[in-house]
Amino acid sequence: MIAIGSDHLGYKLKEVLRGFIERELNIKCLDIGVDSEEPADYPDVAFEVTKKIKKGLCRQGILICGTGIGMAIAANKVPGIYAAVCHDPYSAERAKKSNNTNVMTIGALVIGVELAKKLVSIWLSSEFQGGNSARKVDKIIACEEQCLTKNR
Repeated sequence: MIAIGSDHLGYKLKEVLRGFIERELNIKCLDIGVDSEEPADYPDVAFEVTKKIKKGLCRQGILICGTGIGMAIAANKVPGIYAAVCHDPYSAERAKKSNNTNVMTIGALVIGVELAKKLVSIWLSSEFQGGNSARKVDKIIACEEQCLTKNR
């Protein structure tokens, strides 16, 4: 199951992508919100999506705001969450294959619907390749763990 959420700027794209993921990709989505174009704070949605991943209720998440940047920053504050902004096919593929991300963020004001569908398909179908990338991802995880230990 994929957790999906947006702020008000990403609401329309989220609705399209949720339907696409469920109907075309046959993957169930847990819609975290929002449910309108009324102003909403993106960190609130990002933290709710990441909670579902951390609790094991969802394997991955997709977050949509105006640029994708705010959602990525917020999501990446949660230990164990690795989010990347994806606006082109190569970044969507490498986010998973090289960086082992578990959250994809998209900017609804940056890309159109058809490209967004393509990026979601690429990201969801890509798998972490390991190899030299594993060594680098392990360094990120070790730094995260060290920072968490120091702050306790």
